[in-house]
Amino acid sequence: MPDHHRLSRRHVLSLGAACVAGAGLQAQAPQPAAPSVQPTKPDPLPPALVKDFVGKAHANFEATKGLLAEHPTLLNATWDWGGGDFETGLGGASHMGNRDIAEFLIGRGARMDLFTAVMLGRLDIVTPMLSAYPALLQSRGPHGLTLLHHARKGGGAAREVLDYLDRLGAS
Repeated sequence: MPDHHRLSRRHVLSLGAACVAGAGLQAQAPQPAAPSVQPTKPDPLPPALVKDFVGKAHANFEATKGLLAEHPTLLNATWDWGGGDFETGLGGASHMGNRDIAEFLIGRGARMDLFTAVMLGRLDIVTPMLSAYPALLQSRGPHGLTLLHHARKGGGAAREVLDYLDRLGAS
């Protein structure tokens, strides 16, 4: 091919820029990416406040509502009792069988778990979870308490779940 028919890369690029300019468009230099700004997280909750909330959520509905109204971020806060024993306010209400407190916290968006579903008698949640993950039958909640404990604390509302766990051989 004769040299005058060869197009260099530079020549092709300049033709492209000329076409863009000729079409009334201006080629713009690439803009540098905006710096990534990480949002600032608030300070951790005071440990004494978390412990107080979790403790009150076991049995004191009015105090639980008051603390949550004053500090909404307590909703899913977790207290470390030591040795891997972590507990939320919802976990405390659940193992104590305090349905009103548990439903209040769930209604505010608390993260519900299998132990809470058992205490509330939610067979529609418990059955598929244990069918999909049978090893959960042996799992332990706060303070090492079992699913059977939670079902017993759920009273009459949890009777079907208690019977189901008995049939599965929960201990």
